[in-house]
Amino acid sequence: MTVNLELPLTDLRGHDLASFPGGPWGWEGAVPVPPGTGVVTLGEGNTPAVWLAPRPGRPEVWLKNEAANPTMSHKDRYMAAAVTTARAQGADTVIAASSGNAGASAAAYAARAGLRCVVVTKGSLPAAIHAQIVAAGAVVAGFPDVVARNGTMQQAVEQLGWFPLTNYAEPGPGGHPYAIEGLKSIAYELARDFGDELHTVVIPTSRADVLSGVHRGFKELVNAGLISASPRLVAAEPSRAAAFSTALQKSDRSEQERTRVHYGPSAAFSVGSDVANWQGLQALWDTDGEAIPIDPDEFMDEYRACAAADGIFMEASSAVAVAATRHLTTSPGSGVVVALGTSCGLKDLDLALSDAPELPVLDNGLDDLVPLVDQASR
Repeated sequence: MTVNLELPLTDLRGHDLASFPGGPWGWEGAVPVPPGTGVVTLGEGNTPAVWLAPRPGRPEVWLKNEAANPTMSHKDRYMAAAVTTARAQGADTVIAASSGNAGASAAAYAARAGLRCVVVTKGSLPAAIHAQIVAAGAVVAGFPDVVARNGTMQQAVEQLGWFPLTNYAEPGPGGHPYAIEGLKSIAYELARDFGDELHTVVIPTSRADVLSGVHRGFKELVNAGLISASPRLVAAEPSRAAAFSTALQKSDRSEQERTRVHYGPSAAFSVGSDVANWQGLQALWDTDGEAIPIDPDEFMDEYRACAAADGIFMEASSAVAVAATRHLTTSPGSGVVVALGTSCGLKDLDLALSDAPELPVLDNGLDDLVPLVDQASR
């Protein structure tokens, strides 16, 4: 069983949800940092909720589009809290293990805070994310595998005193507990925008940091009487690494906690896990939730359809969540279903262009352009 540390829940009594300004720092004290700490922010939060049309035989869904954050992912909420904590504790160097959005966000927020940043990754990164990290002045280094990467990070933390922005233990128990507090603001914004109409929130899941943070946010709102009940939470996973879906098929909770599966890579490289950690399971248990595995063909179809039909160019991991919402059976009038879109399709240009035609160069102007458009329309 993998278990992370958890902080005491924040007391939100006396707050007005309708006037919540959004983001991790919208309510003083929601992220527990020492009084007088200068927060590190790039204006993260207050991301839009966008309606997505139903597909044939599948229901409509709202998308909470976290690509609208400063570095184009939900990790900005996490890193705002993590880097603020690092600076408050006197760190001069922060380190993050990441194969994607966390590294780009860590580099940006460390630059904002004036801290040195190191990102350790596997053998390669998507070019756009690599560019974000380098542009922010961080040091990025690849390792042969996760074991070597995480082992080096552990040595840096223990021997050099560098502040860990992400987890480095195996099996992974989840991210830095103070950083996860930044993710609670997703729940606050959803509750503000949809109120008690909010029925279900579907979250792309790996080590369940987002699932855990959103769950904590809704618990705080319920405890303060700001909403009547938490919505159902659903973990969306690629079928090649569906630890939570596998775990919930078992009737005994202790067996669920010990679930291990083979991790198979997919285009949705930011999600999926070989373990179902306790925080994620607790969020699903508490909200009568579920986990839904999605095959690659299905989430890639949704990836393309959201861009071509809805104008939302999301990363493949976000498409896993949208595809999972299409599997939900909710009766008319039961409430709003929201999928969390974690990041933008621009983060993985190789995937976006993998089946795109070559750029046509036209010699005869409109005479060539019209047939090209007609052919595309057909």
